Amino acid sequence: MSRIALGTMTFGGAGTPPWDVIGGLDLKAADELVGMALDEGVNLVDTADMYAGGETEEFLGKILKGRRRDVVLATKAYSRMGPGPNDVGLSRVHLMNALEDSLRRLGTDHIDLYQIHAHDHLTPIEETLSALDDAVRQGKVRYVGASNTFAWQLAQALGVADLRGYPRFVSLQAYYSLVGRDLERELLPLVRDANLGLLVYSPLAGGFLSGKFTRDGHDASARRAQADNPPIDRERGYDIVDVLRKIAGKHETTVARTALAWVLAQPGVTSVIVGAKRPAQLRENLAAVDVRLDEADLAELDAVSALPLEYPAWTLRGAYPYRTPQAG
Repeated sequence: MSRIALGTMTFGGAGTPPWDVIGGLDLKAADELVGMALDEGVNLVDTADMYAGGETEEFLGKILKGRRRDVVLATKAYSRMGPGPNDVGLSRVHLMNALEDSLRRLGTDHIDLYQIHAHDHLTPIEETLSALDDAVRQGKVRYVGASNTFAWQLAQALGVADLRGYPRFVSLQAYYSLVGRDLERELLPLVRDANLGLLVYSPLAGGFLSGKFTRDGHDASARRAQADNPPIDRERGYDIVDVLRKIAGKHETTVARTALAWVLAQPGVTSVIVGAKRPAQLRENLAAVDVRLDEADLAELDAVSALPLEYPAWTLRGAYPYRTPQAG
């Protein structure tokens, strides 16, 4: 799996909020980005059934025709896809319907990595895992993964899978960036202990770490300026950007590449998902794999972005097993 993965949330949705703000790219523009990514060695393409109401998957189905074997194709299910009571969640009925719909839109007979997009509090995890087990046995899904879960939910799912002989989640897709390091409190230690892959999304915090945002102003056309997501502490964020700018200058590179290089350097990270609206933006993100931060760089970025200790971490100073801010 490539260290950089292509995210597709910018594909489709023209004229339909919020997708027009996120991207709204037409088929031709999306095709150009996918082609560039594959030519540069990216082999993981990530999407979700709910992106642009299903249009993103439809675009990918057309774009990947004839190139399907070159791609590790990942999609997700959970979100509401219709008005009915069974058009949302992780019940057997919704998962089976969602999977068939995704296969049809993507124009493929299997999905390489099928991920639950969130935890369903109304459906027993045994039911969800049983449905995913059937999908794997039928050959419609190769591997299963999780996204946007609490650590206890992920641990529960792994335990039930082992107990019942269901396919284990092989990966977690989660938000992680220099201004959003909450993953390090519980999820990252679990991911490493359970030997799961970690697919990072929004590594630039929705564009905040792109270099376009400073205390003196920002690009009003940037997505972050129109949709403040994921949430961040801006003052703390500006301190981090200041350090990023200094280190980027040292390496004669950009703030965005430096921020991506930090995520790539973190223990446990398998692949970093990047999205783009323009070829130049994608080319900029792909170049992050060539940036090598030294220990001094990592230490300086760690110091400015470290999370405050929370219980029980402050009782275990010096005893924490991983190199994270929680170690004290």
